[in-house]
Amino acid sequence: MKSVSTLHALVLAAGAGSRFGGRKLLAPWRGAPLIYAALDAAATAPVRGVIVVTGFDAGEVSAAVRGWMQDRSAPMPVLVQASDYRQGLSASLRAGIRALPDEAEGAFVFLGDMPCIPPDVPNRLRLALAGRHAAAVPVFRGRRGHPVLLTRGLFEEVEALSGDFGAGKLLDRLGNRLARVEVEEDGVLFDVDEKRDLEAQPGPGTR
Repeated sequence: MKSVSTLHALVLAAGAGSRFGGRKLLAPWRGAPLIYAALDAAATAPVRGVIVVTGFDAGEVSAAVRGWMQDRSAPMPVLVQASDYRQGLSASLRAGIRALPDEAEGAFVFLGDMPCIPPDVPNRLRLALAGRHAAAVPVFRGRRGHPVLLTRGLFEEVEALSGDFGAGKLLDRLGNRLARVEVEEDGVLFDVDEKRDLEAQPGPGTR
């Protein structure tokens, strides 16, 4: 397989955050809305563009994305609404994949409630896509994390996913076609589910 160079990023931000009590992605995280951290991670990845998938609280989340753009003087991400977001995570992922431009050879999948992705991880995933690998994931102490990097050859299978699941089952089937990148920081696992998680300080070996 030739090297994959034309990559885009998806930021999935469509969920209701029911365990959090709602408005999760707008909650303050280190002085800014939580979603800013995911946008920072996506924008600094080796990508040509960023797509943000909204659903619940679409108007407010979209406004937060515009605020991030102004604060960072960054290019405006493409905003896509998953009208069927209530079907779960797969709906957001399908909407993001369908919104990718034809040029996209692969896509990073970032989750809007994961604010501590180590900055070097996306490029390490890109470099891991060599030989016959179809996807790459970071692994911390045996556990797969995010972001996930998917190549175009998997997009059709992603569009067939259903329910409140991401690409996990698809990755399970890849066997040695999945590149596993060992990392030393648990930010690839840390997500904000409840309000108390906003006080957490993830780092090496903390989870």
